[in-house]
Amino acid sequence: MKTSVVLILFLCCCCQISLAQPTSVKLENIKVDAPFEMPEITIPNFANLPNYDIRNYGAIAGDKEKITHAIETAIEKATQQGGTVVIPTGEWLTKKIHLKSNVNLHISEGATLLFSADPKDYLPAVFSTWEGLECYNYSPLIYAFGIKNIAITGKGTIKAQMDVWRKWFPRPQAHMESIKNLYNWAQDGVPVENRNMVNDTSNLRPQFVQFNRCENILIEDIKIRNSPFWTVHLYLSKNIVVRNIDVYAHGHNNDGIDPEMSQNILIENCVFDQGDDAVAIKSGRNPEGWRLQTPSKNIVIRNCTMKDGHQLLAIGSELSGGIENILVENCEAGVGAKLMHLLFIKTNERMGGYVKNVYFKNIKAHDLRDGILGIDTDVLYQWRTLVPTRIKKTTPIQNVYLENIVTTNGKFISKINGNPSEPVKNILLKNVQLENASEDKNQHKFVEGFQIQ
Repeated sequence: MKTSVVLILFLCCCCQISLAQPTSVKLENIKVDAPFEMPEITIPNFANLPNYDIRNYGAIAGDKEKITHAIETAIEKATQQGGTVVIPTGEWLTKKIHLKSNVNLHISEGATLLFSADPKDYLPAVFSTWEGLECYNYSPLIYAFGIKNIAITGKGTIKAQMDVWRKWFPRPQAHMESIKNLYNWAQDGVPVENRNMVNDTSNLRPQFVQFNRCENILIEDIKIRNSPFWTVHLYLSKNIVVRNIDVYAHGHNNDGIDPEMSQNILIENCVFDQGDDAVAIKSGRNPEGWRLQTPSKNIVIRNCTMKDGHQLLAIGSELSGGIENILVENCEAGVGAKLMHLLFIKTNERMGGYVKNVYFKNIKAHDLRDGILGIDTDVLYQWRTLVPTRIKKTTPIQNVYLENIVTTNGKFISKINGNPSEPVKNILLKNVQLENASEDKNQHKFVEGFQIQ
């Protein structure tokens, strides 16, 4: 018995010593100008730290098992005091990658990190989400949970193979029943560890990159090609810079970047070519957002280009934790983009939460399928008939400012469908131009304080 106690104490002490090891990762603070109080953003700097080339740990091109093992080993080495895991030039086929603190995953120029098409390579299930509801699901292809000082950098490419995920795009009855169960479990307060969505019929596709409950994050320069689901999911995380990335993902639900219940974020100089929204800001669905009580806020998006997709910026529809202090500036939707809206705020009678202090300025676009600004408080998608409304919570929406917007073709400048019991308040359009409108330029229901200058 004494021997066992001594051994346990020894192991505990070793763990404490290991956890207490100093890291050499330097932190730098980024100042960002915004029309609201914007904290400095802390991100890691991996300059002058060791490199861990996966070839030195047994990676052989074409051998998925050895490559996966080599990446895991290199991450274990790098996390100890900080360092960069290098994916060298060439194509490297891998299973899931789980990052650890103080690690920079660097995709070298000319390198492609190609992710397996086999869903079994993303098991066991991890703590993740599906459309604003927490659950255990297939691991995101690149996943980080509860860590800090992390980066994905380099001028190479990360790419998803879509053979199986594409087959999961449709929403057959079995899939709908599964998400119905998930919704009801969340409503009933079922613990997340009991919400396992991996089975033969749910087919909930994983995110490509997910930072879950992390802080001090840099994503820089990489190209992303294809995605099973949302492309970059920033969940319950803070202090994030995403810059100079190039995203092409034209599958179902292929948003470019989804900040959800995350704070202090800069997204700049990025190119989006999407099957869905370029950036979609969210904050949990119904009871999840109410339970976690963490708004998405202090988010700046600037100098980005949208080549194709639905919205330049979508807010919602999952916004039950609230969304505030958002700035989008100096962005452009190029010829042929044919977006639905430039800014679309969407919610419904079940969401609650709030939206306030949204600034949208210096934006150029060409052809819009709908209009510049859309606000709709009755967007329910499949949930309208899938489950009944249990609790009604409307969403206050106020303080939305658009300035210096120039668009060539579209249906309208603004279309606002407010809630009669919670009108949309304080909307200002200043120098917002639509050259060719096919409908009335401003179409409003239940709006208070709308101004045009």
